[in-house]
Amino acid sequence: MVIIQNFVLMNKYRINALLSNLPMKDYHKALKIIPKVIGVSANTFANYRNIRITESRDIPHQKVVQLERIFGLAPGGLDNFDTSNKTLRQLLNEFNDENHD
Repeated sequence: MVIIQNFVLMNKYRINALLSNLPMKDYHKALKIIPKVIGVSANTFANYRNIRITESRDIPHQKVVQLERIFGLAPGGLDNFDTSNKTLRQLLNEFNDENHD
């Protein structure tokens, strides 16, 4: 039960973890600077930081890309979850295998 409970409380994005690695003076500056740079209110940025992994709400893709660049992350580096999928070729091959009569 503890593992499931921790998963439910987990944030969808690593924003808070990345911010917490900053020195306190930079942390407070970042909370003011980042929303301005990405063009959202401080409240919206706080909402982004606190989206749980189990929630359906999300950060708009363009904002995720901006945040990844701000934090110096590779694409997908802000995610706190696995986003791996099969390639289109794999899906097509599976479809052909399933429907091959």
